[in-house]
Amino acid sequence: MSNAKVFYGTGRRKTSTARVYMRPGKGALVINGRSLDEYFGRPTSRMIVRQPLELVGAAGRFDIHVNVVGGGDTGQSGAIRHGITRALLSYDEALKPELRKAGFVTRDARCVERKKVGLHKARKRPQYSKR
Repeated sequence: MSNAKVFYGTGRRKTSTARVYMRPGKGALVINGRSLDEYFGRPTSRMIVRQPLELVGAAGRFDIHVNVVGGGDTGQSGAIRHGITRALLSYDEALKPELRKAGFVTRDARCVERKKVGLHKARKRPQYSKR
């Protein structure tokens, strides 16, 4: 870790939290000590992570180091995207309208609904019996 200017962003999605450290570099993306392709098997997850960088044309300009905990593939990739977006905003606030228009700035508040008493799942009711 060099002394160069580090831009930080925290991203969240479902039950995942990602801490993103972004510094000027060659475009390396390390997630929990592993490369992006090594960490995410699904091409969709990889694409989600790269979206904000490709949108603003910063794909090869920054080295990104990510610590992500909690949730599964979808939640973690969404959290990383959110974190990268926030790190980009701390780098240059002028990118905000562009990132906002793409919907990357807003925290996706959807999460699993709790199971209720008397029901099988959050909304699935037991079969109705007339008699």
